[in-house]
This record gives sequence, structure tokens and C-alpha cells, in this order.
Amino acid sequence: MSKSLSIRIGANPPARLDKALARDVPEEAALSRTRLARLIAEGAVRRGGDPVTDPKAKVEEGDILEITVEEAAEIETVAQKIALDVVYEDDALIVINKPAGMVVHPAPGSPDGTLVNALLHHCGDSLSGIGGEKRPGIVHRIDKETSGLLVVAKSDKAHHALAKQFEKHSAERAYLAVCHGEPDPGDPRLRGVKGASFEPGGVLKLSTQLARHRTDRQKQAVTFEGGRHAVTRARVLEGFGGAALIECRLETGRTHQIRVHMAHAGHALVGDPVYGGRRKAGKALNPAAIEAVNGFPRQALHAAVLGFDHPEDRRPLRFEAALPQDMETLLAALRGEGPGAG
Repeated sequence: MSKSLSIRIGANPPARLDKALARDVPEEAALSRTRLARLIAEGAVRRGGDPVTDPKAKVEEGDILEITVEEAAEIETVAQKIALDVVYEDDALIVINKPAGMVVHPAPGSPDGTLVNALLHHCGDSLSGIGGEKRPGIVHRIDKETSGLLVVAKSDKAHHALAKQFEKHSAERAYLAVCHGEPDPGDPRLRGVKGASFEPGGVLKLSTQLARHRTDRQKQAVTFEGGRHAVTRARVLEGFGGAALIECRLETGRTHQIRVHMAHAGHALVGDPVYGGRRKAGKALNPAAIEAVNGFPRQALHAAVLGFDHPEDRRPLRFEAALPQDMETLLAALRGEGPGAG
């Protein structure tokens, strides 16, 4: 099954076919730039009955282009019955509170047991297709060992509209984390960190570029030449002397952004095996807290707040997810409330 769209190129079109289509295809068609590029390459875009496969082909005002869009195809990824903590769901999207340890998308080394495998089973026929495939639309990701909220689209239209919000940084995202030390506006060392500054209310702003690490391609690194612009704001919610509970808000959403930025500031996240090095708990903490910090098995990071406008009716949606038990136990030890504290 397929459907055909007829697009008339409007006035003052961009010089290239791909850019002109991206401008003039109606929003309700829910065809992203990536999808349009694929359709052009596949010969699914025709002018005067002839396929146009060059994305740089010249177009003029008044040109009529026919686009054939095939029905979403089944994918090879296996649907698996895996328990999910569903925070919200409707015909357009689903919001999940992901546990630490779950990979979002299948990849080499993690072919199954992922969130996508679980969603294929949970959503079933309610998935109408993303990018020509019958799969959930991953709008944003959180790391395997990070817990918390993420939204997944069920249709191309929803995916397109949600992706726009994340690209424009209009979606609200707040994370809770436990870091080594306490970011302090009065700390001369921190004020000397390039890219670090403080805003009213003692909010630490980290503004740098991020790029792949030169020698370890699995890592990201702070740079000030090239890379992608990244801004994180961190606010101390509770200090413990040698550690702190912080709230981090993302202005941009780069891979490992909070983890890289906090390590750059000298306040790596507790338990972070990649960016925290072998850092141990400070001696200012009580013995039980030192043990809890040094033994924490993952980066202490949780996606606690997620807000966005619904992709269809534009109503504002906002969700909160309480800290998971392992982070609550860590905080109890830091507060001196855990077993053996004192």
C-alpha cells in the first residue's frame, strides 16, 4: 500500500530540490528532512512523471512534484514482553520512566532487551510508522545507566513535531544528580574553569563545545574549537560537604552532556565509570556515606522532569519521576540516615 502527495513549489524557492520540499511539504504530511532525502534517493519523487534522484536538482516556482510514500514496513527487531513503567500514553506518544541498566535502542552488544524491543511488544499495532518503518520513534535518549523519563512517538507526525521541540530546545528537561564536592560560587578554582560561570541564585553555567574524544571514540570531550555547542546549568539542592545533590537543566542535548560538563567543572558524578575516573569520596563525609559513594554502581543521574507540548493538540504536558531506590539510599547515607551512619 502507498499514498501519493502532490506538492506545488511556492514563490522564491530554495535552489535545491531537498530544501524546497522541506519548505513546501505540508506539516500534516509529517515528512522529516531525513525522510524526504531517503524518498528522493529511492526515486519516489517525480516531476513530469520522471523520477528526480538528485537532492541538488534545481526547482522553480510552480513545479509540481509527486511523492509516493509506501506504507510503513515491518522491522526485524524482535518484540519482547518486558515490563515498562508507563507514565503516560495516548495514540500519539508514550512516556516511559526507564530503569537504570536498560539500553534505549538495539546496537552491537545489545541486540535485544532494549526499550525499543519492549515498546514493540507493548505498543503493537498502535505504531503507525516512523520514517517508513513500523517502529517507535525515539525522539531523545538517555544513557543505559541513567534512569528516568523519555518520550517516544508512535507516528511520523508525532515524531516530527516532538523532534522540532527538542531541536529548538523548547522541551523542558531537568535531571537530578549526585556529584563529588559542592559547586560553590565562591570557589576560585571553579571560577577559573574555562566555560564556567555563575548566574543569579548560584546557578553554575557550563558553556563549551563537545566533540568525540580524540583517542576514545566512545567518549565525549570538552573543546573550544569545533564540536557542537553545549550548555548545562547546575544548581545545588542539598550539600553534604564532600558531595552534593544537584539539579541540572539542559539548554542543549548532547551525548553525555551533563556527565562531561560536571567532570570538566571538577565535580564528576558519583559512580560515573567513564568521566569520574577513580575518584573517591571526600573525607568530610561520614563513614557510611564514604562507603555508599565509593560503592555506587552507576552514574548517579536521573531524568526527573520532562515537559513538552503535545504534538497534536499542543496542550502542555509535564511529567515528574521520583528518584529510584538506589539514589534514595545513597542520599540517605549522605544525610547520615542510613544503616551504620553516625
